Formats: sequence, structure tokens, C-alpha cells
Amino acid sequence: MAETTVVHLMRHGEVHNPNGILYGRLPGYHLSETGRLMAETVAKAVASRDIVALYASPLERAQETVAPLAQTLGLDVTTDDRLIEAANLLEGRMVGQGLSIFRNPRNYRYFWNPMRPSWGEPYPVIIARMRSIVEEARDAARGHETVLVSHQLPIWAIRMAAEGRRRLWHDPRRRQCALASLTTFTFEGNRLVSVGYSEPAGSLVKGPTLPGA
Repeated sequence: MAETTVVHLMRHGEVHNPNGILYGRLPGYHLSETGRLMAETVAKAVASRDIVALYASPLERAQETVAPLAQTLGLDVTTDDRLIEAANLLEGRMVGQGLSIFRNPRNYRYFWNPMRPSWGEPYPVIIARMRSIVEEARDAARGHETVLVSHQLPIWAIRMAAEGRRRLWHDPRRRQCALASLTTFTFEGNRLVSVGYSEPAGSLVKGPTLPGA
């Protein structure tokens, strides 16, 4: 019987962003106090699991999210650019309430093809890089578990692909990928057998967050 390997894709915790900026890959955005508590809560929740490897996006919020896991589990962290936030041409803009950024006439030139999407990194490109690191982490943790800390859209994109969804364009408000959540892929050998989702720090999530966060 093939070995069972579990790959957890963890979204980073809440970020201190009082001005409502779509920060994307911009540097200097760190976890809020609540975000740090989220990271600590997840670390405690998975402390007894058979996790043998940790990976994280290079962005500050991901590095700060993985830190309590590394300390609790006594593991080093592998930083991998494939886990980074999706590229977005709207970085640095103030989002405002809901999806008002999409209703601003100055931004219309970015929205000519929402199926691509035309405002940022194409979905197939995101999926390809995420699939690559998921498979590499799975192989490194054969028979055990691993955690990869990334961002909402990359996690949601690879989940859509794993579940065989043909239509990749979607409403960002409907992504099932809350702050500090775990999207869990279970493999038998190289075969994906299930996709799970949990929110160990769900009680700390205050409400919807910005797309591209």
C-alpha cells in the first residue's frame, strides 16, 4: 500500500494594514497583534501532528506566520519563491470597502479580461508554480506531513485545480481560504485522494479580508 503524505497549505495571519492598501508583494507589511496570535494558535493546534518540514513564502507576513510553527515543532523553514503572493498590477492602491477598487474608472484598463485575470498573474502560471512546490514538499515528507505558508489566491488557485474545476475565474469574496486557515491535500503515493479545509484560528477572524492579501 502506498504511503500517506499530508500537505497543509496555510494562509498567513492578519496583517496590520490600517489604510486598506492592496499590498500584494510590497515589502513592509507585517502581522498585526491578532495575526501573531493566529499564528501561535495554529502552531498549538498542529503541535502533535507528524509534521517534518516547513516551507514559507518570502514575504514578511508569511515568515512571521511560520515562525511559531518552527519554534513549536523544532524545525527549520525553507523559504521558497513559488509560494509568494500572486503578482498584481493594482499593488499599492487603496481598496476601500468591498470590491470598490473594481469600480474605480482609473482602474478599468486592468479589467479587460477577468478570466485571465488581466490585472495580474495568470491563473495557470500560479497553479504551475504552486503544483511544483506542493509536489516537491510531498516528496520530501513522504509518509509524514508538511506545512507550506502562502497567500489566499495561490492557495485557492491550486485547490481549484486539484478539485478539477474548469472555470478558474471567480468572485474573490467566495474563496474558502480564511486568514490562518489550512487547506489540506492528502496523498496516497503521488495520487491526491482528498482535499480538506479547517480554520484552527477561526475564532480570531474578524471578517472578510482584501483580495490579494
